[in-house]
Amino acid sequence: MDNPEAGQPTADTRPLPINEVRMFAEALEAIRSAYVQDIDDQTLIEYAIRGMLAGLDPHSAYLNANDYDSLQESTEGQFGGLGIEVGEEDGYIKVITPLDGSPADRAGVMAGDLIVEIDGRPLREMIVNDAIEMLRGEPGTTIDLTLMRNDESEPIDLTLTREVISVESVRHRMLEPGYAYLRIAQFRVNTGEEVVKALETLIENNGGPLNGMVLDLRNNPGGVLEASVAVADAFLTDGQIVYTEGRMNESNETYQATASDPSQGVPLVVLINTGSASAAEIVAGALQDQGRAVIMGTRSFGKGSVQSVLPINNERALKLTTSLYFTPSGRSIQAFGIEPDISVDEALVTRSLERRGIYSERDLEGHLPGVNENSDREPSGPRPVTSSEQIVVSDYQLNEALTLLKGWHIMQRSRR
Repeated sequence: MDNPEAGQPTADTRPLPINEVRMFAEALEAIRSAYVQDIDDQTLIEYAIRGMLAGLDPHSAYLNANDYDSLQESTEGQFGGLGIEVGEEDGYIKVITPLDGSPADRAGVMAGDLIVEIDGRPLREMIVNDAIEMLRGEPGTTIDLTLMRNDESEPIDLTLTREVISVESVRHRMLEPGYAYLRIAQFRVNTGEEVVKALETLIENNGGPLNGMVLDLRNNPGGVLEASVAVADAFLTDGQIVYTEGRMNESNETYQATASDPSQGVPLVVLINTGSASAAEIVAGALQDQGRAVIMGTRSFGKGSVQSVLPINNERALKLTTSLYFTPSGRSIQAFGIEPDISVDEALVTRSLERRGIYSERDLEGHLPGVNENSDREPSGPRPVTSSEQIVVSDYQLNEALTLLKGWHIMQRSRR
């Protein structure tokens, strides 16, 4: 999760370790004097800074001018490439999630895949930013990926075509009368505003308050911290959303919900999976701890750190992990994730949508006639496919969420 406007850190008053600085200077001089090729000092210093940051954690990095531009493009929602959010794990490049509708998504790249080769070049021990640079390129050009997947014994080879990736942050639709679906693909600067507008549209289209809503955060890699706070605030009227702790004064923040309620208290199920990371986990954790939503799906990714962009000279910057975030109950989800309230694995449901061979008492020859026998008899032949049945086949987790909301509504109605 990025904090793109962190500014300069508070100065550390400890003296520089003279012996270690001297050792670095000696190493630099030895490389300048003895390395087989002549390398300019700026390049060597950049290599050293990259190495320092790469040794800290998978999310800290040195950003040259091109890297910084790419970071801004990704948070603003448009860039060229394959649409893959990646990180580093045990020296390999790991897919956090493919972005909705991207070339990677359409080709079947999945969260958790390890990218072991790009265009035949092994990626073992490659810096994440260098791998991202290889994945990006001119729209229309092709790239060959070799993936390893947990449940596959053989590598998976894919050829993809790069595109201009325009990430649609928020999508929404009605599942059925009274029941809405809200999908957040990534947390960008304006995502909170887009969610509020989507809620207003859904309630207006329904002609009043909704019976239930599914908030889909699956395969959401995160994004801007403030956007996740704004989204959680759209469903909460009071209480804490998240707090962060770090060594800089500005890294210690507490974010509270405001009294406004654009969701109008709609019963809520939040879908998460292993591709739900960072800002997505903040939203899920806040809504779970505050008892505002039922969290359904599989355990999330577990990225509980905040990265700040700290400018240095000549349009360069450090993307540095500066704090950890905690849910309202004090949980850190770093390397653990959000555990759903109801665990539902992804599943492919294969069944006919047409009514075939379904018999009841009234289909038996010579059955005793019933008083209401003909009041609800369906016409013969295949019946139209309902939206609920289509969801069963295309998205099992979504169907389970919708079923839970319907049962919730029936129980509440029966108590009135």
